[in-house]
Amino acid sequence: MNRADLLSKAAELIDGQRAKDYGDAAENFGNVAQGWSVILGQEVLPEQVALLMTWLKICRLTKSLNHIDSWIDSAGYIALGAEIATEKTA
Repeated sequence: MNRADLLSKAAELIDGQRAKDYGDAAENFGNVAQGWSVILGQEVLPEQVALLMTWLKICRLTKSLNHIDSWIDSAGYIALGAEIATEKTA
């Protein structure tokens, strides 16, 4: 898969089926952040959720470099995290 196809597939997922399945990413990541904040005893931000989920995918890739879904999901999480973080500063 080339980079344009990978990024296109990530966009298709985060703007399509995943959005339908899980709702607004900022709201969903905010809910995850609230739960993780309680568990960890410190504030977790929605954009940090995106970073941590990306890290999860990267860790999985270290065991299976050719697993295309993890590459696609990583790109999607990074895009969503960037959107959430930059909307706060806009």
